[in-house]
Amino acid sequence: MRSVTLAAAILLAAFVIGSPAGRAQTLAAVKERGTLNCGVGQGLLGFSSQGDKNDWTGFDVDLCRAIAAAIFGDPGKVTFTPLDAASRFAALRSSEIDVLSRNSTWTMSRETSLGLLFAGVAYYDGQGFLLRRESGVDTALQLDGKTVCTQTGTTTELNLSDYFRAHEMKLNVVALGTAEETRAAYDNRKCDVLTSDVSQLYAERLKLAAPDSHIILPEVISKEPLGPVVRQGDDQWFNLVKWTLYALINAEELGIKSATIDDALKSPNPDVRRLVGNEGEFGQQLGLEKDWAVRAVRAVGNYGEMYERNVGGQSRLSIPRGLNALWTQGGIQYAPPVR
Repeated sequence: MRSVTLAAAILLAAFVIGSPAGRAQTLAAVKERGTLNCGVGQGLLGFSSQGDKNDWTGFDVDLCRAIAAAIFGDPGKVTFTPLDAASRFAALRSSEIDVLSRNSTWTMSRETSLGLLFAGVAYYDGQGFLLRRESGVDTALQLDGKTVCTQTGTTTELNLSDYFRAHEMKLNVVALGTAEETRAAYDNRKCDVLTSDVSQLYAERLKLAAPDSHIILPEVISKEPLGPVVRQGDDQWFNLVKWTLYALINAEELGIKSATIDDALKSPNPDVRRLVGNEGEFGQQLGLEKDWAVRAVRAVGNYGEMYERNVGGQSRLSIPRGLNALWTQGGIQYAPPVR
């Protein structure tokens, strides 16, 4: 009799954990706490950096603000936790943060071995090389025998080794723990080349003693799809983060901007009506109010506005949209429809 009771208890526990109610834990905790705990980078210009008044700005920061706005109607209800590459995933797994929005590459092993899920691609990137103009190098195939600075705990180390091995070039590596240490080593000529995601190289170049004396080579040697990360086991939270990102992308495709969101509320277009909550119960399905997407767009703008303001033509980085342009504009940025 005892064994039957034990078996029933195990089945009941499995049902509860596997049910929507058992999985929907993070949103309830965030609402009760009254703030979203978001993990970001430690100071990457354009993506996550602090100003003189300790105010956070950047592309990754704005994504967290959009999530907070979707939940609370207030983009200010976010607590930002700066994390280095080595500690970022542990902080998420231990529930120190609710979501990680920190230039992190979506890979198979990070999902299958760490118990994490990437909730879409917010920024399509790739690894590149930065070096001094005076070197006379204009292609990565001329880097044979060069000393390259890279950061530990990132995907760049393996990509770097693979690239040099595939092209039968000799490689000398200086691997350091943080982006700041890596950049400083390069600036102090402890290595010939600095490698990282191209977006990060644009940001790091501006911090060098003489930014115009350095170039970024044209080769992109890897695929680095960057996006927000959540823990496995909470489907509701995974969907909420994912669809907030997709709402911003769909808003750009539909021509909805932060300044025109009130006009969008009056639109007869069925796609617009679904996105702004005038048709369907999409907000309710996420555990949010019907105007969840309106709140997000009103707070940070659509995807294009967020991109241009932080890393595009309106920023110091001036990174071309490239792959991050909408699929209708020559890029590959694409969101499933709200329907």
